[in-house]
Amino acid sequence: MAFSNISTESLKKKIDEVRRFLSVSLRIANAHTVDFYTRDVWRAFMAVDPEEVLAAVHSAHDRTGAPEVNTSFGFCDVSKKLVDVSALLRAAEAHSLPGLGVCVQRQTLMDTLRVKGGDTQDGMSDGPLLPDEFMNSKKAHEVPAMAEVVAALSRCCKVKQVIDVGSGKGYLCSFLSMQYNLQVFGIDCSSTNTRGAQERNRKLKKFSRAYQKHGQSKSNQEVPDKETGDREENDDEREGRMQGHHRPRLSHEQEEEEDGAKEREMKKHVTIDRNNHVAEVQCSSSPDLDKDALSASSGPTNADLENLFFTELAPDIVEQASPRIPPSQLSAEERERRKRENLERKARNGKGNSDTKNLYSPLTSYVTAETELRTLITELEDAVMVGLHTCGDLAPSTLRMFEAKQELRAVCSVGCCYHLLSEEFDEDAQECESGVYGFPMSQYLREQACFCGRNARMSACLALERVSFGGGLPMESLFYRAVLHVILQDHYDAHKSEKRVGNVYSKASSFVDYVRRALRKLELDESKLTDSVIQSYHDLYISRMNEMVAFNLLKVSLAPCIEGLILLDRLCYLKEQENVSYSALVQLFNPLLSPRCYAIVGIKGPGIL
Repeated sequence: MAFSNISTESLKKKIDEVRRFLSVSLRIANAHTVDFYTRDVWRAFMAVDPEEVLAAVHSAHDRTGAPEVNTSFGFCDVSKKLVDVSALLRAAEAHSLPGLGVCVQRQTLMDTLRVKGGDTQDGMSDGPLLPDEFMNSKKAHEVPAMAEVVAALSRCCKVKQVIDVGSGKGYLCSFLSMQYNLQVFGIDCSSTNTRGAQERNRKLKKFSRAYQKHGQSKSNQEVPDKETGDREENDDEREGRMQGHHRPRLSHEQEEEEDGAKEREMKKHVTIDRNNHVAEVQCSSSPDLDKDALSASSGPTNADLENLFFTELAPDIVEQASPRIPPSQLSAEERERRKRENLERKARNGKGNSDTKNLYSPLTSYVTAETELRTLITELEDAVMVGLHTCGDLAPSTLRMFEAKQELRAVCSVGCCYHLLSEEFDEDAQECESGVYGFPMSQYLREQACFCGRNARMSACLALERVSFGGGLPMESLFYRAVLHVILQDHYDAHKSEKRVGNVYSKASSFVDYVRRALRKLELDESKLTDSVIQSYHDLYISRMNEMVAFNLLKVSLAPCIEGLILLDRLCYLKEQENVSYSALVQLFNPLLSPRCYAIVGIKGPGIL
């Protein structure tokens, strides 16, 4: 079973194929929606009607047929305009990462790592955590999947430390430390994120103690008193609440709010009955978990059902509560035994308490390939470096750090925000100012002065799978912005202003209100235009809105190809490094749940696989 199913030379040929396709089609991706009407973008690029594009995009089963003559990927060789929509869509699909066949599936990677690393187990603590208890549904999908791969890499490389670059709120760090007993250092340049992660750690630790005490007292208590029994929630009531509670897909902002709500619920629902030494916990089970999954993950006893989450934590995290006996009542032998056990436990865990040993350490720092990690982390040993949705240049920096630092034995990097990448070359293949850039990384593409463009990189962030399954695009807001640009060009000398309109659309009640809010934001004289004049622009262009819809759907169709070029460049970079023995591009997530679903995985050292 091969770790990577593509050689360096084969990878370069795939890159050449993608570049050839994008050399023809990238103009569409680089066209800015703001200029759509002022530059008459549709007529500049298209020789077909918008209805033809919309029909072809929505007819996935009818894209066969011979391409028209004198065309390249659906574009006329003479006019350079699109004449064959189906040919373009077929080519886009063939030049995406799934179409190129360069990716390794996550399970294939896991099987390989287990076999080659000599694993017979998955390295988990006693059972799986239920991440829906403390993170939103998107993170609950991403974190366990990536953590499993990171843990397998750590076992394969025989290391126990992980460095998470761009750790944010610390979801992945917490999960790795609690589920896999790894020592994790989370590095983020934002002190706000670091403080937030520390607070989440504190709440998780407090919640885990209370939850564990609750489970212990429930299992040890033969006959609960009436007062406690009245407060308990039986299994039927819990199942009924779970089955009756459903939630829609959340936006990014709603997901962030849900994170905070779940943290507040953790704190709110943990109450200690000091008189009875019982921790009463009302556990909000995940609404996405069905009854069968709940039963399978918990076990047959009532105590297990009520300890869905924290009874599965690593033993070093959760304090095992025992009946409280005053020290004065202990025998001398018992006191000596407990003292000896405490000393032995501290020796095993090094410094710190047993319940905090594996809770990760959040750090605030801006890191690059030149950063001395051992200065930043004094107790650093050999480690795995990871990054979950590291923005812009941070993902390339993660790979460069992996290559440059001897103590980093493996890497697993999932990037995002491609529009924030810096590029070394411009459209005319001229090198920009000297420095380290996010794209291209590989020497192979640097020698060709490969250029992508900010608008194209922004298009790479679009989610084809979500749009294909009815996710839709914010077309009205894009339409409003494009028509506003016409107004600015006709009546103001501000259509090239560096000032930004920002998110005015979400606050506007109509197109007229949108334009007036935008003019005030740009500090322009809104009294120059009456409401009727503003509305006349809307009425003039509304019949051409289908052009914008069709054009943006084509941009979405090209998104996987642009993302593929960026990721293939990163994979090629790792394959060019002499100290990197193995590297692969792995699909970690379901793209419907997490559109940025691909990870670059690399391992150093001969004889590992």
